Amino acid sequence: MTDFFKKHTLITGTLLLTATGFATRILGFFYRIFLSRTIGAEGLGIYHMVHPIYGICFALCAGSIQTAISRFVAANVEKGKQIFRTGLVISLTLGFSLTALIIRFSPSLAHYILMEDRCASLLPFMAISVPFSAVHACLNGYYYGTQKTRVPALSQIVEQTVRMAAVFLIADILTESGRPITVELAVTGHLIGELAACLFSVFCFCLSTSASGKSSSPSAVSQPPNSPSAFRETAVPLMTLALPLMGNRLVLNVLSSAEAIWIPGSLSAYGLSSQEALSVYGVLTGMAMPFILFPSAITNSMAVLLLPTVAEAQADGNESRIAQTISMALRYSLYMGILCIGVFTLFGPELGVSVFRDPSAGLFMQILAWLCPFLYLATTMGSILNGLGKTSTTFLQNAAALVLRLAFVLAGIPSFGIMAYLWGMLASELLLALLHLFSLKRLVTFSWNATEMIIKPAAFLIISVGMYYAVFSVWDGFDRLGLFMSTTLHIGVLCLCYGGLLTVFHLAKRK
Repeated sequence: MTDFFKKHTLITGTLLLTATGFATRILGFFYRIFLSRTIGAEGLGIYHMVHPIYGICFALCAGSIQTAISRFVAANVEKGKQIFRTGLVISLTLGFSLTALIIRFSPSLAHYILMEDRCASLLPFMAISVPFSAVHACLNGYYYGTQKTRVPALSQIVEQTVRMAAVFLIADILTESGRPITVELAVTGHLIGELAACLFSVFCFCLSTSASGKSSSPSAVSQPPNSPSAFRETAVPLMTLALPLMGNRLVLNVLSSAEAIWIPGSLSAYGLSSQEALSVYGVLTGMAMPFILFPSAITNSMAVLLLPTVAEAQADGNESRIAQTISMALRYSLYMGILCIGVFTLFGPELGVSVFRDPSAGLFMQILAWLCPFLYLATTMGSILNGLGKTSTTFLQNAAALVLRLAFVLAGIPSFGIMAYLWGMLASELLLALLHLFSLKRLVTFSWNATEMIIKPAAFLIISVGMYYAVFSVWDGFDRLGLFMSTTLHIGVLCLCYGGLLTVFHLAKRK
């Protein structure tokens, strides 16, 4: 068993990241419930309006460099720490520059870009967190490249736990002193969480460096890793990959930012007041979407490790391994996406009311349930394309999907309200998933079986729903446990039925 997990680092890494991903998302739900009941839906809307600025900064100084570090370390593990140090210097230089600019121009950014003056006081908190995010991202890139996921996984737990503890403590202090709780509480928690994750990752890296230094031979002589020549030797190829990614992510984040900024304005054009528009936006982004994205802890974990795995296979010229990786990612993304259609369609209203006390959140979940298969497919297939070096392809396809969604925002919301945006999300994710699959099919010959990957899980879902209703129409002992616990257990039963049918089918097929 141990040998199996050592050989299948993609599986073990995905399981570890998935476990921590689920843990942080569960903690995150309690955190969002707390925020929704302290700062309200409008406060959540204002809080999420600040994130586009942070997202642009992260794209420029962290996200693209993390991906470049991960890919280069996977292809050249011996120079991994040198690659990391080079990326860190570049990332921090950009991060500190962006922090200074945001703090200096936060009133102008809030007024002219975000079109919400109440965001001005929040932007400095987000700005200060940028350098910490940069360090954390570079370290994650290094560990993902070496396929050692323990530190990135644990840092997620540390970040969420410290953030929640800090916010609960600050809220308690404010309540006892009779001071109001405002949106500043949420951005303060964001800053503290990023700082905690950064310090934890740095501490673990220093420990591993110290241990490897003691175990290495004292007679070994190599080029100093911090010398100018070593920096130049590493920086050029690193930034050759990172700069296109940086440009791509910048454009995508600008488009996403425009979407986040224009949605409240388009809702106002539909006839809602400013407060109602921000509340609807807060319910969608702060309540409904976290539930839809909750299962993506699995596909996100898989996507993170697919990139270095595929890059390594490509460097070795192992096309069969790439094809097997694509088929595996495709199959399990569809399995999970189809299951989530059933879960959110059946239990969306109960989840919205029991968790956030907002029926509209449940309605959004029911509509967005059909997004799940395409969302999970786009995540994993896009990561594989990046691992194969097709970053320009993923950029153009993501941009096309975002432009389609923006069209729904600008043309649809003023006439049909928030429903137009939900339709736009479905259309854009469907387009993106199909484009990614078409591009991969042109690059690699991989197995694709519609019966196995779509019809079979869909049939098992229908059978599972029938089994669920057959059981609970006769007996339902969960009702006495309260709406939330009862709904959670009902979802668990449905998932067990679905997973059991898939497992039995696979075992029978092997025989």
